[in-house]
Amino acid sequence: MRWTKKGLLFAPASGPAWMISHAAVPFADPLGGDLFRVYFSSRDASSRSYTAYVDVELGEAGARVVDLASQPVLEPGPPGTFDDAGAMLSWITTHPQGKHLYYIGWNVGVSVPFRNALGLATEARPGDGFRRYSAGPIIDRSTVDPYFVASSCVLREGSTWRMWYLSCTGWDNVGGKPRHRYHLRYAESADGVAWKRDGRVCIDFRSSEEYAISRPSVLKDGTTYKMWYSYRGEAYRIGYAESDDGLSWQRLDERAGIDVSPSGWDSEMIEYPHVFDHRGRRYMLYNGNGYGKTGIGLAVLD
Repeated sequence: MRWTKKGLLFAPASGPAWMISHAAVPFADPLGGDLFRVYFSSRDASSRSYTAYVDVELGEAGARVVDLASQPVLEPGPPGTFDDAGAMLSWITTHPQGKHLYYIGWNVGVSVPFRNALGLATEARPGDGFRRYSAGPIIDRSTVDPYFVASSCVLREGSTWRMWYLSCTGWDNVGGKPRHRYHLRYAESADGVAWKRDGRVCIDFRSSEEYAISRPSVLKDGTTYKMWYSYRGEAYRIGYAESDDGLSWQRLDERAGIDVSPSGWDSEMIEYPHVFDHRGRRYMLYNGNGYGKTGIGLAVLD
């Protein structure tokens, strides 16, 4: 694979109070024709996370932003809830009864900096807007995932909902400060709400220097499952893996075909990919320096 970068698609500048900075963890949801709603996570002055969007036209002449959300799609929950410090979209799955929006809710921690869980918002009809399914998370820490869960990709295959998600395996003391370790695991559901987890690991650490694997983006290409994701030792890079069944994966990071630029907004790190197809071409949305602070980039597979 080789991806051609098409440049910076969007970066927040002088936005409303809930969009002071960041356009992290992008996701492209098709609206029809060449129009896509690109969701992302913004931050306010207190670094609380919101879910927002820009509408993008993806035509032969290239990509252009045609609209920007005037209000957040999701905002932090009430004090004491699992998402009172932020609600960050992770994935949208469309099904006959509407759309499921899976998001990362987080709290500020005490012994560690933060704690994450996965929430759900639903949209019954286009244009109705997303509403939280419940005040609590649908997937939280458990006997299988004792620390926290986050970043999910959810695909429907027949009557089975399949999820690849981030699971924290612990916190290390690095330079007197706690540092998380997380990799990617698998879960299944019959309805997209109640999930069965058995701790199956899909993408694991390659070495002791690697400590963060996040944001899976899975496509089924013929009979092969293909996954793009972020992995980090010193700084984030985008990795790639393949599988015959979606359960056992082979890491092929050297085939990812995209890396940091020599200079500019994505020269230090590259992360949080979302890969999707449109009119016979394959596209990738991704973030660069600052975990989304410098905006969203677009790349096309050659």
